[in-house]
Amino acid sequence: MKLQGTVGIVTGASGGINGRLAERLAQRGVKVALAARTASELEKRAELIRSQGGDAIAVPTDVTDTKDLEELIARTEAEYGPIDLLVNGAGIERVIEFQYIDPDDIASIITTNVVAIQMLTRLIAPGMVERRRGHIVNLSSAAAKTAYPFNTVNASTKHALVGFSWALREELSPHGVGVSVVCPGFVSDVGLSSRWSVGKPPAIAGSVSSDKVAKATIRVIEHNRAEVIVSPGLGKTVDVFHAISPALSTWVARRGGLYRYMEREAQHNRGVAERV
Repeated sequence: MKLQGTVGIVTGASGGINGRLAERLAQRGVKVALAARTASELEKRAELIRSQGGDAIAVPTDVTDTKDLEELIARTEAEYGPIDLLVNGAGIERVIEFQYIDPDDIASIITTNVVAIQMLTRLIAPGMVERRRGHIVNLSSAAAKTAYPFNTVNASTKHALVGFSWALREELSPHGVGVSVVCPGFVSDVGLSSRWSVGKPPAIAGSVSSDKVAKATIRVIEHNRAEVIVSPGLGKTVDVFHAISPALSTWVARRGGLYRYMEREAQHNRGVAERV
């Protein structure tokens, strides 16, 4: 899909990968509606985009609230017109051993990372189908391609996003609507993994910049690619390794220190929670 002159919504756009992606999309000529819960940070991002010559509006949105989603769509269409692009980027996680996670956190993560994404997509897809034009991008994770312990609930939602994306792609393709899923590894400079307390991920995992993820996402939109893994080293082919031999892929991850890295972060977070 050609991006110049299109209208897009990016959720989770107050910062991180999605904030950077919104900037890149605006540079390509997309009129972007930025959605996130924190109004002040969202407006700062919109102001930054406008200062760079782009076109952006900030629409404070709780993606788990259907009325907020309806308002997001209404505001975007009133300001810019029909929606051509949807980037489902909003997401939350809780890195902690599964036996210690709060049941409310399980519900919250699944609602935000799966239910809300499908709800927003359901509200926008009919217009795309009617116009026979549009693209939907879901931000998943390399965690969706293999085992990812100590972040188990979040990992399960990322697996769900991959399945949702592939199924929806086949359903909407005959109607001229593209669907893609982007699976980044650890992100070094912004977002959730950049704020972890146990240092850099092990060499076997490596990390990528938010800008590299943003550029990869734009390529999948422009070329209507189904899926891309954005990760250095072995992470690029983790799906292949896991498909051939799950036992081998998990052995490599364990031997390479990835699981211990995740476990240390989980233990740290549990200790913080217990002290509060």
